[in-house]
Amino acid sequence: MTRFYEQIGKVISFSDEAKCLFNEMVSSRELKKGELLLPIGGLCNHLYFVEKGLIRTFYLKDGKDVTEWIALDGTFCFSIISFFEKSPSRLGIECLEDSLIVQISRDKLMEYSETNLEIARLLRRFTTGSLILSQLRMESIQFETAKQRYKRLLKEHPELIRRVPLMYIASFLGISFETLSRIRASID
Repeated sequence: MTRFYEQIGKVISFSDEAKCLFNEMVSSRELKKGELLLPIGGLCNHLYFVEKGLIRTFYLKDGKDVTEWIALDGTFCFSIISFFEKSPSRLGIECLEDSLIVQISRDKLMEYSETNLEIARLLRRFTTGSLILSQLRMESIQFETAKQRYKRLLKEHPELIRRVPLMYIASFLGISFETLSRIRASID
């Protein structure tokens, strides 16, 4: 869990008391490629950090699989609405590679954030980060062309192109597989 604690250390520094509380919230899981971390309809009771591996969040719309987010090593993900509202998740979370996932308990995070200012700050940073990423994604889909979105992905996360099946890349970019093929051919 080295990468996990390095990332947390970039976000906030804890007192000894907060470290003890934080360590009570954290556990890890190893999952195989294709395993669901969160099935559609399940409750998202954790924030997930990808220590090693690759996961994606997805929806099913009219029987079609739609990739909403892809989380690489060293990044977080979760079902925001399910996590905060304790409601069944409309999205699923699937491992695209064998993965080591560090999870932070929702119940303990909420409980401890009521009495510990450092844990409350951490929760606020997670929430703020998720809101910012969601808005940036929406702005990208609304204001950039498909080619611009693909070029941004190539520039910011070239490893995704190597590690993620192209059908999921196309879905993540909000375009068809055929459009992605044409864009890739025009750039190469």
